[in-house]
Amino acid sequence: MKFSLRTKFLLSYAFIIISSLVILNTYGVSLVYEKILTKAKTSLYNEASMIATDYLSAPYLTAGSTFIALRHYFSSMQQITDSRIIVTKPDSMVVIDSDKLYNCEGEFINNYDKHFLSGQTIHETDINGLLPGKCTAVIYPVTESMETLYYIIITKELKPLHSQAVQYTDAVVLCFIIFVTILMFIMFYLYIQTAMPVKIMTKAARKYAIGQFDYPMARIPDNEHAELAGAIRYMADKMSDMDNYQRKFIANVSHDFRSPLTSVKGYTQALLDGTIPQELQNKYLDIILFETERLAKLTSSLLTLGQFENGGVPMDISTFDINYEIKRCSAAFEQRCTEKQVSLELTFDAKSLMVKADISKIEQVIQNLLDNAVKFSHNNSVIEIHTAKRNTKAFVSVKDHGIGIPKDNINKVWDRFYKTDLSRGKDKKGTGLGLSITKEIIEAHGENINVISTEGVGTEFIFSLPAADQALHL
Repeated sequence: MKFSLRTKFLLSYAFIIISSLVILNTYGVSLVYEKILTKAKTSLYNEASMIATDYLSAPYLTAGSTFIALRHYFSSMQQITDSRIIVTKPDSMVVIDSDKLYNCEGEFINNYDKHFLSGQTIHETDINGLLPGKCTAVIYPVTESMETLYYIIITKELKPLHSQAVQYTDAVVLCFIIFVTILMFIMFYLYIQTAMPVKIMTKAARKYAIGQFDYPMARIPDNEHAELAGAIRYMADKMSDMDNYQRKFIANVSHDFRSPLTSVKGYTQALLDGTIPQELQNKYLDIILFETERLAKLTSSLLTLGQFENGGVPMDISTFDINYEIKRCSAAFEQRCTEKQVSLELTFDAKSLMVKADISKIEQVIQNLLDNAVKFSHNNSVIEIHTAKRNTKAFVSVKDHGIGIPKDNINKVWDRFYKTDLSRGKDKKGTGLGLSITKEIIEAHGENINVISTEGVGTEFIFSLPAADQALHL
């Protein structure tokens, strides 16, 4: 059975109270009683020693002391100390008894318990009915010249001692009741401070779990719980962003897959049913091939991004000349640049610039940035590629003088499937994944890539790589 936190608080509180009261009224009373009894025995023994020395010694009795005077004095002591004083002769006959109500003078103790006088301390005894109730007794022999003159028996009833122990325990119980009352308010406060925030956060988390990301998180003043609530709210915001991203992702994938699939299906059907004449079939087969390649490229890009997300892309780090790779990649764009009358201007601060990176991944970065630059450059414009070394970093810049990126959209260029309306109308060949892959590759190297753009002026991408003289740990 599962219990709520509130029920656990109440059960814990009840358990503490009940167990404490049981312990106090059993073990507590017994412990206090033992302490009182030990103290009483010590007091009785000291009292017996004092009586033997001061009142029953030979000099005192020789001075004219009588049993009548001693009886009167012992009776006064009994009223003060609540201890009964009995004096017997060696033959166990009682000669002095301080108790007036249950006086047993003339009685022989041995007639009731022949082993009684041989002890020193007797616990819970009534001398076989001679005493009115259970008592603790101390037997103190008075001797002179190796001869026993008297036995002093001092008794104290156990019932008042037990009552005294109960009274002490009751005082402790009363203090405990006051304490548990205060504890109740403390636990209620702790419940408000701990359980209530947890309940609020649990309710909010359940709302977020079913997609209600706009559910407001109640204000929680406590620092620790406030941090947790903030973390849950932050998680909800991220989940909301992820949900929106997934919706857009599905919409974009559906859009980018539907168009080429529609073309492939339509043209294939037309070829099969003879709608397209023989002399035009090669033309439409080229279109089908183009759309198929476009689908393959889109699928490959999606798989690449998925691998980066899951950390499944191994990095083959080597040392190479980034200037040489830029020249080689630029040569592959010669035809496209010629068609648009765009010139590539390569500016290197040094003849060679050695870096430590995955050469195939960096080639993909350069190709993506050059493809993006050529695509959005105006005719008869220049694309500038510049490399430089700063301390332990190598920096690569790819700058075009094209349409630029609107200020509000500049941070969106790294989003998957992001395309400006102009690019969609101007060039539908792109997948919208190139810059996303570029960013993932650079970050996988532990480096950064930034974009600077002004609408209508142009765009510049700058990324860094570790120079060859710096160790890289991936």
